[in-house]
Amino acid sequence: MTDGNSWDPDDYDEGHGFVTEYGRDLLELLSPGPGDRVLDVGCGTGHLTAAIADSGADVVGIDAAAEMVDQAREAHPDCAFRQADIREYEPDGEFDAVFSNAVLHWIPGPDHDAVLSTVADALTAEGRFVAEFGGRGNVAAITDALAAELSERGYDRTQPWYFPSIGEYAPRVESHGLELRFARLFDRPTGLDDGEAGLRNWIGMFGDEFFDGVGTTEREAILDGVEERLRPHLFEDGSWTADYRRLRLLARPER
Repeated sequence: MTDGNSWDPDDYDEGHGFVTEYGRDLLELLSPGPGDRVLDVGCGTGHLTAAIADSGADVVGIDAAAEMVDQAREAHPDCAFRQADIREYEPDGEFDAVFSNAVLHWIPGPDHDAVLSTVADALTAEGRFVAEFGGRGNVAAITDALAAELSERGYDRTQPWYFPSIGEYAPRVESHGLELRFARLFDRPTGLDDGEAGLRNWIGMFGDEFFDGVGTTEREAILDGVEERLRPHLFEDGSWTADYRRLRLLARPER
């Protein structure tokens, strides 16, 4: 995990386990196996790193958040984890695959050339880059409601994430010597845990930057307003659903 958000590893695992569970589907596209050397970018608390290791692959998990890396090491002591930012990471040797789930949207758009340069340099000639992250329109209903409530109180906020379209991101991938073999932008409505508190807890986990300089009382009033705006659309049968859209891709070095 990277940039601008405070992370509670226990809350991340216990209240937002869908991040890991949906990532298991992405492992099918990665298809790791014995003999593969894999770099897991933004490994978080390491559960997908461990799943990759279970395939027989030699995997290294990196994350910019020290608290996530500490939790990963404690939970999966047989795996290798490093605190590192993919924009500046200098790998020890080449990898057969670079994998990233639900991370790259945390990196500002202008920095993705550094990300893709590192990925390209890390891959073997026959390697593969498999990633999924927020795509164009991801959580738009939630961010629009937050922006409206903040604006009514005099706060000017832009959403902190980078959610590109395929048309925007494909040329960036290919400008770094990677051939895009597969790309898909798709809706993935995602049920949130914790019932009535689910949306508020989701914002509390992922939306710190919206509330810079906002006091506790006003923050609660903003969240009340966000819930009121979204309840007709995203709340049903006692639980919230986040309007996720994901960009999934597979790229390989050009031959």
